[in-house]
Amino acid sequence: MFVRTASKRDLDAVRALLGETWHATYDAIYGAERVAAITADWHSLASLQAQLERPHSEFLVADEGKTVMLHQLYVRPSMQGRGIGGMLLDEIADSFPEAERIRLEVEEANLRAITFYRAAGFVQAGRTANCGRDQSGIPALVFERVLA
Repeated sequence: MFVRTASKRDLDAVRALLGETWHATYDAIYGAERVAAITADWHSLASLQAQLERPHSEFLVADEGKTVMLHQLYVRPSMQGRGIGGMLLDEIADSFPEAERIRLEVEEANLRAITFYRAAGFVQAGRTANCGRDQSGIPALVFERVLA
């Protein structure tokens, strides 16, 4: 577990966390309906975004840091084969010292990428029917690398 500065990508999870904890804490005091109204206002995405951008303040989250999801890693074709991809993977691992694993998706036909990830210590951990985005309809392999 580690604490880090929140970013816009955290706001949906923060909003859900606040709703859950407010209901657990205040339903017995104010009633579920009143708590729902308060959280809809105070913990809306717009309100959280404003808090995130407030000057002279810090918005922190505690992160379990167990799995890092690598969404994209590309190296200019003319620069491939020079170790740049490996350096990027190392930097990702170093940036998340509490992480237990790195996970990624790769299209099954992308043999060059699969070879690269396997050489970097990744193993196939599953499959997805929607690579990259929900409902993409693009099947892919899920690869993971356990971190030391």
